[in-house]
Amino acid sequence: MSLSTRVIAALGAVVVIGAGTLGGSIAYASGQPKPIATKATVTIGRSSQAFAPDPVCYNGGKPLDAAANQACAQFSNQPSQFRTLSVKTSDRIGVGLDPDSAKNGWRAYTNGGGGQGTATISNYQKTSTFSGLVPAVNVLTQVRDTTLTIIEFDPKTADSAKPGIIAVWFLNLKNDAAPVGQQSQDASQGQQQGQDPSQGQ
Repeated sequence: MSLSTRVIAALGAVVVIGAGTLGGSIAYASGQPKPIATKATVTIGRSSQAFAPDPVCYNGGKPLDAAANQACAQFSNQPSQFRTLSVKTSDRIGVGLDPDSAKNGWRAYTNGGGGQGTATISNYQKTSTFSGLVPAVNVLTQVRDTTLTIIEFDPKTADSAKPGIIAVWFLNLKNDAAPVGQQSQDASQGQQQGQDPSQGQ
């Protein structure tokens, strides 16, 4: 999986990359502070799983630059490093951001949708901290693992052709009832081509 060309273009010298509370060690470049309040929450069924405060790609609250873009795009291709949450097709899934992050503008999507490219959990929005709940079956791939991507935008450029990005989270949604195997070609292509991050603005 990789971010869309437009997201990669928007991802911007120093980057915080790592799994952190997502399942590995965090390397903070150039002494950038850990994000204090920046957090995302995923709701599956009746349980809510916060994987905060550390986004996977972060630059001390500043927009990511070209070097961060490259590092984040490379990390996006390592789903085995993402935190994994179990999900069933009968579940409903929702995503939320903390109020300060949400007001910057954000969106969330998966490489799922029955193996047909990407599936939206939250279109671009600045007015809400929660996506609402969507049926998991609508956003999961046809195989066991689905990548969930959450993006917080730079409010100064969110409405531009090349929106800046403040933070990115990646999460693996694991459906134990689904077959183990590689993603379908359609799903893989959907991740490589991605989806316009500002779609729905």
